[in-house]
Amino acid sequence: MALLHNRVSQEELKMRLMEESEHRTTISFYHYFFIEDPQAFRDELYRNLDGLKVFGRIYVAHEGINAQISVPDSGFDTLKSYLYSIGPLDGLRLNIAVDDDGKSFWVLKIKVREKIVADGIEDPDFDMRNKGRYVNAEEFNTLTSDPNTIVIDMRNHYEFEVGHFERAIEVPSDTFREQLPMAVDMMQENKDKNIIMYCTGGIRCEKASAFMLHKGFKNVFHLEGGIINYANIVREKGLPNKFKGKNFVFDNRLGERISEEVIAKCHQCGEPADTHTNCANEGCHLLFIQCAQCAAKYEGCCSQACQETIHLPEEAQKELRKGIMKGQHVFNKSRSRLRPLIQRD
Repeated sequence: MALLHNRVSQEELKMRLMEESEHRTTISFYHYFFIEDPQAFRDELYRNLDGLKVFGRIYVAHEGINAQISVPDSGFDTLKSYLYSIGPLDGLRLNIAVDDDGKSFWVLKIKVREKIVADGIEDPDFDMRNKGRYVNAEEFNTLTSDPNTIVIDMRNHYEFEVGHFERAIEVPSDTFREQLPMAVDMMQENKDKNIIMYCTGGIRCEKASAFMLHKGFKNVFHLEGGIINYANIVREKGLPNKFKGKNFVFDNRLGERISEEVIAKCHQCGEPADTHTNCANEGCHLLFIQCAQCAAKYEGCCSQACQETIHLPEEAQKELRKGIMKGQHVFNKSRSRLRPLIQRD
């Protein structure tokens, strides 16, 4: 029987990826539909995708599937045919990455979760089938030109920081579950207006649109396929591009350029920059924006303290890591400065 999970080291897998001669295509997709036995669905999916040399991260739950993957170019059509052979996924929209070097993932991980996107919704009357209306790229451009339309970004603060649509309103939080009630509260005075919600690939804004309707809003829309699909369509059709900057993505690339504008700043020196990186100190691993000059100056670290740490013997670094602060290590622009996250006794 084939193994249904990976047992090769991350270092070995990364090396194999870099040695591949065939280009890979990075794809994302999701679909809300009922899965009676998520574990059985997950195992069957793993068998088939592993055979196609697919890498990536996939979540499966009773409410559906959420995937970000890469596949060798020669296997794209076979992958598409397999996915379409699964009844509820027939005709599924596959979002092709905009700015892609094919090195986005190096291992296949498929996990069963309670939900495919954590939302904090516990109301048993909430129904994903009652969702906002899709708008395509052209409709989005038209509606967002109307002063009676409000555009809401349903991504995290660090995603919004490097790129967003013109006139978009940020819902300032670290998690989607926090954003949903915040968006409802923020829009209470605008229930008579058109509300368009968007996110990276569509999964969060689709659920957010359903939540807004559940809370009594009427004219709710969401961008079909999110930023990724929008960027591809405006390029194909020569439409005006209303997205400025970079689209943050949750893979090894950490971003894909949608327009040439750099709207963010380096978190260390304040110069224009929009390249996210993780601190080179494994005991910190903070996600933050760093310009090329600061990357060289601090050797990829978020602070001088972390820079000093990476030059310590490995055993000393392991000892320091025993006391690190747990949780989400993401730079928040409300902080006054970067600081190392290692907690020393």
